Amino acid sequence: MSEMPLRARTLKVRGIDSALIEAGPEQNEEAIVFIHGNPGSSQDWAALVAEAGEFARAVAFDMPGFGHADKPEDFRYTIDGYADHLGAMLDELGIRRAHLVLHDLGGPWGMAWTAAHPGALASIALINTGVLPGYRWHYLAQIWRAPLLGELFQAVATRGAFHLLLKHGNPRGLPREFVDRMFDDYDAGTRRAVLRLYRASGDVGERSEAGIKALRPLNIPALVIWGRHDPYLSVRYAESQRLAFADAEIHVLEDSGHWPMADNPEAVRQLLLPFLRRRCGAA
Repeated sequence: MSEMPLRARTLKVRGIDSALIEAGPEQNEEAIVFIHGNPGSSQDWAALVAEAGEFARAVAFDMPGFGHADKPEDFRYTIDGYADHLGAMLDELGIRRAHLVLHDLGGPWGMAWTAAHPGALASIALINTGVLPGYRWHYLAQIWRAPLLGELFQAVATRGAFHLLLKHGNPRGLPREFVDRMFDDYDAGTRRAVLRLYRASGDVGERSEAGIKALRPLNIPALVIWGRHDPYLSVRYAESQRLAFADAEIHVLEDSGHWPMADNPEAVRQLLLPFLRRRCGAA
């Protein structure tokens, strides 16, 4: 498949600058919107944005506190704060109908936005994220949520330790340039944002139960892609997505971890792009 050239610019919303990449017709009110997680940025999606631009408007941006976005002290670093800012970004871009592609924390942010704008979601693709009934925080989140321990952990996170940590649960291995880019973006502002976000996120399992009740009646077309070896969000949650998206198409990548789009980009591409092409052609 050919790729559309990527356009890069800065998007300013509510005084916060965010790096943005896009492809395809920039005036369309319907668009594929890629949302990264933690740690992540719009660059996680660059190749997919370029390919999706062949048949639709496609955008990805850095959320506040991550990548090359501003990381202000006074931003509301909560799931609802991010969902609200996501809505403001879509409004600024003139996007009225979205096909969301979500990863990691992008899942809670995107689904919280959907609950507030149920008529604006055309389809959803979940990559190692989604509703998580009964969820208990993974070991890194428990560290980040602990006062003092979280600050100490962030302070001693070196590049070497970052690479070593990400060997866990990623049997295919992650591309070195992908990990280096994440670490380069993992500056003091992002480390502070991560601590504030995880400490403010409360009971994710309980929140998921409310999300299931809100999302299931919408009958949203859904694609689920999950790496079996994810140490943070267990593969058992892949099937749980049917609680919110009854007709979800579910695929487990047997030798992938938490970042399938990085450790097996071709498998993700072959699943995601046909799904999006079908949905973008639907009324």
